[in-house]
Amino acid sequence: MLTTIIYRSHLSDDVPVKILPAMVEKASALNASHQVTGILLFNGTHFFQILEGPEEGVMAIYARICADNRHHNVVELMRDYSPSRRFGNAGMELFDLRKHDHATVLQAVLDRGTSKYRLTYDDRGLQFLRTFVESREKENYFEVLPTNYWDFIPEQSDLIERGNDITFRPVVDPLGRKVKAIQAIPDAQPGLQGEERYQHDLRAVTEALNSAGRACPDGMPLYVSILPMTLVTIPNAFDHIVQAIDAAGLVPEQVILGVSETEVISQLDAFSNAVRQLKQVGISISIDNFGDGSAGLSLLAHIQPDRVRIDAGIIRDIHRSGPKQAVVQAVIRCCSALEINVIAAGIERPEEWMWLEAAGVIDFQGNLFNPEGAAVAWPEYRDAI
Repeated sequence: MLTTIIYRSHLSDDVPVKILPAMVEKASALNASHQVTGILLFNGTHFFQILEGPEEGVMAIYARICADNRHHNVVELMRDYSPSRRFGNAGMELFDLRKHDHATVLQAVLDRGTSKYRLTYDDRGLQFLRTFVESREKENYFEVLPTNYWDFIPEQSDLIERGNDITFRPVVDPLGRKVKAIQAIPDAQPGLQGEERYQHDLRAVTEALNSAGRACPDGMPLYVSILPMTLVTIPNAFDHIVQAIDAAGLVPEQVILGVSETEVISQLDAFSNAVRQLKQVGISISIDNFGDGSAGLSLLAHIQPDRVRIDAGIIRDIHRSGPKQAVVQAVIRCCSALEINVIAAGIERPEEWMWLEAAGVIDFQGNLFNPEGAAVAWPEYRDAI
């Protein structure tokens, strides 16, 4: 199967440009041994490369590329399958854009094309290449520092790790060194079906509110998740929630109720009415697991939440994935236009946090910032590396 990978990367600061010809010659021979062909562009700072060949060979070469410390910020822009090679004459041919007139360099690259129908402007691979040559991708290209530029120092706080089968996890602003909210997470009860599942969910929400009322610092926003159909299926669910908030010594304006996008909402009008009731008493609404379900943008437009919590599946390794970056940037722009706060959940690696911070996200959750239960780990910049 003919596979294509396109990536961009940043030349490491300590690597002299003069080594590029020898590096390309060696890489070209290695590519040829794997039946991989392609083309490499360099603009003085960034690389752009198209790799084409058998899937096993392309993946082996790309794995070596990702592990090469002569460059960093490797971002995979496209992985696709093609009927023919775009550039089939060389294991890797280098175009140094600094040595070419920008008005003619694109045509010079196209002249190296070997596909049956030549290269056309409706080809996705060519569109990426053209964008790089014309330097139109810079506004979407966020550089992240190597991970050894940061330490994450745990600091004991007033958070309580567990209580009455409830786990507490913070939502944090890492650079502001501030806990923005506490999420109360009840233990899961798998295997429940139908109304029994929703009855249990409402009890779990009530228990989470009760535990949080005793454990959370005064005035701290409290995040509690609920199945959206619980609000529809259980009679007087709204009344139960409001009474539980009052009994816990909380105020409605303090509570953020998160509904998961992954849950099928079979009665959208009834659900929307329940959301309106909650908002009318001051309870905020969040769409959780955003990007992991099928309702996504339509649900965002329909209920106008106060917050969106992006799913960890989209966040994972976002610093290496061009498609994930494009999706998350679109979500951020959309939420910014609607004045909806974005929370990035499931952060595990410093690079994920750094890329999202550069993209405009402020609030985060994940093991990177809460690795030891009650301790919150704040990022500290190392002065000397």
